[in-house]
Amino acid sequence: MKFKALPLTLLLIAAVVIGYAGLAAADSADPGSINDPLVTKSFVVKYVQDYIGGQASQGGSGSLAWTVVNLEAGQEFIGKAGTEIIVRSGSAVVVDPSSGGIPDLTDGKNVMAGQVVDNNHLLSVPRSDGRGIQAQKPATIMYRGFESEAAALVQ
Repeated sequence: MKFKALPLTLLLIAAVVIGYAGLAAADSADPGSINDPLVTKSFVVKYVQDYIGGQASQGGSGSLAWTVVNLEAGQEFIGKAGTEIIVRSGSAVVVDPSSGGIPDLTDGKNVMAGQVVDNNHLLSVPRSDGRGIQAQKPATIMYRGFESEAAALVQ
């Protein structure tokens, strides 16, 4: 009885070893080979620039560069969809006529209308519906994305 079980056990072990070796060899690709090509920095930069250029030509007027704006107390900065805002100094609260809030990506929370924006936190305006910030005292902000504008003083 033991004699008949031994060849079957050896056969199963051999099948597992051969199968594993075949799988391991099938997935290995040498870096730089046709299956795992290397790319240069210039290729990646050109690819990203072409992608961003294609997005801008499809109706977006975005920019990856940050712009610094100084707001006086009471001034509002209203963003369009996709605008990112960081309050660097001073104090500002969220302006939101839609009551949906503005996501604070740093804390992973939603900042609602009238709530104070924490300095050095990244906000992302979700829609072009009048959302933005209002300076409570003079504030310096950074923004990027789709063209945004600082509105006149709010009375």
